[in-house]
Amino acid sequence: MKTRNFRRERGRGYPNSQFSGRYLASANAIEVSFPIMSSRLDSLFLLVVILGSTILHAQNTPADALLVLSKSGQTLAIVDPSSLKAIVRIPVGNDPHEVIASTDGKTAYVSNYGFGAYNTLAVVDLVGQKALPSIDLGALRDPHGLDFVGGKVWFTAEAAKAIGSYDPATQKIDWILGTGQNRTHMIYVWPDLKRIVTTNVSSGTVSIIEKTVGGPGGPPPGTMGGGGGRGNPAPRRPSDWNETVVAVGNGAEGFDVSPDGKEIWVANAQDGTVSIIDVSSKTVTQTLAADAGGANRLKFTPDGKLVLISSLGQPDLTVIDSATRKTIKRIPVGHGAAGILVQPDGSRAFVACTPDSYVAVIDLHSLEVAGHIDAGENPDGLAWATRH
Repeated sequence: MKTRNFRRERGRGYPNSQFSGRYLASANAIEVSFPIMSSRLDSLFLLVVILGSTILHAQNTPADALLVLSKSGQTLAIVDPSSLKAIVRIPVGNDPHEVIASTDGKTAYVSNYGFGAYNTLAVVDLVGQKALPSIDLGALRDPHGLDFVGGKVWFTAEAAKAIGSYDPATQKIDWILGTGQNRTHMIYVWPDLKRIVTTNVSSGTVSIIEKTVGGPGGPPPGTMGGGGGRGNPAPRRPSDWNETVVAVGNGAEGFDVSPDGKEIWVANAQDGTVSIIDVSSKTVTQTLAADAGGANRLKFTPDGKLVLISSLGQPDLTVIDSATRKTIKRIPVGHGAAGILVQPDGSRAFVACTPDSYVAVIDLHSLEVAGHIDAGENPDGLAWATRH
């Protein structure tokens, strides 16, 4: 009884002097009460730790968020760019390679690559921080490169030698075009939806696909089903797409379009070179001996002054001055790198150092490594999500 009273009175906040005078008369009571109290305190401490851990990880997605894929972990990490900490990791399925965010910053799409083994795009609710049902691409296997333009997800499908678009509003694939090239890998869609660029790794080419205005179509005038013969105008055909295949270098993979839209820079992994394509003439105007063997990704800074090239075969990030076409620095980042993302304000770049399982943070003013992010094992694809 004294033991129960001891605990109850102590819970009411009585001072210790009252405890010693009223309830600690027996040595046996002391021996029994303190182990029980200690056990309860230990349990309370454990509960606080668990609740604290839950609160720590239950952070809202920031308005500006860095998205990082972990290939081995099969997760998408949402990273707070201010703290450089991952606030949550969400499962995204097998072999995730590339990620893109919707224009409103509320949804992410991830390509499940697998060298022909998979045919899905994983979908993530960035606000609710949860996985949504994936998108089945059917025969369009081997999805890899992604872009989000005009309210649609644009993707490559290597095994099908094709590109396509998925409309989230209708939940349907609404357009497919074959490239006829081997390993159509990365994709960029112009904001006006009139031009698309892809790199074709094994073919060593770039496809420039341009939309043309539809013209008169249907059967000849005066024939059954045709217009014009009875004074009716001939129906107009839907818009066509014309593809120009430009030969670049072996292993053409990472590429970017200059901010002014006039040039396409392509990193050729096997040759270690960079091909520069003039968009208007659709021809290679210069090939740079960039010494970027194993080049994986290439990105412009928003002001167009610098070009960054990562390499899975070299320890450095190559920095090229776009005006002089000269390499101005090689920044040691680890044992190799894949994805590159430049922060929209141009202050930092994030480089996925896959072999080292971290993302290097590059200060683009000093051109030095400013930190590292732990976002999962073997990081690769990166994206930026700004919620509107």
